[in-house]
Amino acid sequence: MKRKDLQKKIRRLEKRLQEGPKKLAKLKQKLHAAETAKAAKTKKKAAARAAAKLSKQTGAKKSGAVKKPKKKLNLSPERRAQLAAAMKARWAAKRAAEANTKAASGDNQHSAPPGSQPHRPENRPDGV
Repeated sequence: MKRKDLQKKIRRLEKRLQEGPKKLAKLKQKLHAAETAKAAKTKKKAAARAAAKLSKQTGAKKSGAVKKPKKKLNLSPERRAQLAAAMKARWAAKRAAEANTKAASGDNQHSAPPGSQPHRPENRPDGV
């Protein structure tokens, strides 16, 4: 092997050996950061679980996720009145539909009303 090639190989090897400890230190640092993050996460979960258990014992309502405040719509008074009228009409229609379904389901369709004759088919002369 030529002298120049050997020197080149030696330089490369020395460079790799110098980078090795840096890489190792970097990886160890990442591992330590991951471990601390995991520990913090488990601690946070345990605290949340304890808080939920405590609120359950005291009978407090479950808050769940934090709700965002509703955005205020920039509506003109005319448009607001128009929307209010449309919503009131929709609600009235919904109430009327519910009342109709309740009335229809309350009637027993299989029993004849009192005082009426049972329906006989017209296609047979004897009605049987």
